[in-house]
Amino acid sequence: MVARTVSSVSLAGLLVGAALLAAPSQSNVRLDVMSSGGFTAAYVALSADFSKQTGIALATVYGASMGGAPSSIPSRLNRGEAADVVILAREGLDLLASTGLVVADSRVDLAASQVGMAVPDDTVTPDISTVDAFTRTLLRADSVAYSASASGTYLSTVLFPRLGIAEQMAVKSTRVVGERVGAVVARGDAALGFQQVSELLPIEGITYVGPIPDAVQKVTMFSAGVTTQAAAPGAATRLIAYLASPDAAPIIARTGMTPQSASGSVELR
Repeated sequence: MVARTVSSVSLAGLLVGAALLAAPSQSNVRLDVMSSGGFTAAYVALSADFSKQTGIALATVYGASMGGAPSSIPSRLNRGEAADVVILAREGLDLLASTGLVVADSRVDLAASQVGMAVPDDTVTPDISTVDAFTRTLLRADSVAYSASASGTYLSTVLFPRLGIAEQMAVKSTRVVGERVGAVVARGDAALGFQQVSELLPIEGITYVGPIPDAVQKVTMFSAGVTTQAAAPGAATRLIAYLASPDAAPIIARTGMTPQSASGSVELR
């Protein structure tokens, strides 16, 4: 179980945001949002309701939390793409804050996510119930795919070396850039696929096996922040407060993540 972690700074921001949520409808306001894949399923479900109730339009692009791919959030910001709000893995958000691209005290934790594993439909579901069983499954697989973001970086640079199988995995692993790992698995290009649980669950053509064992699990916190170049910082704070509220928690939970909502309800109107 993942403990709730809302920092005092983040909570202060939420209290300000909760007050802003009661502000009048802003039908002429548009927010530019960048969201990483791990939070996408929850964001898609929540964003329409937010816009309907506040009148604030959301223009959203998606990208990885880290890495040098052109579509990644750091790459988009570094080349000057417009963004009011960014939603990504906390370590990526903290780096953006340290380089002056995100307002440091605007950062709020939204949801914790685990790394999960999937296989193509109509294949035998492998045993990953223990670390030993998980390791055997990895070694027996003909091919493995993992994301180019937080979960994949963990597997390739930390977990595989920790299990003592880095060399064996390197020759049969694919780092997936620009699409969901589940899509690669569904078309048969990998026997095993690893990504955030919330990114695997929506994909058709795969069987979600479960999270990797707790002893080797990597919990990623997805967080939001206001960029230092935000054109509408007040509206940006309203969005973040809503995403971090108890009203959003049930939808976040249904997407396979653990919501980190602060106490108290919010009023959008």
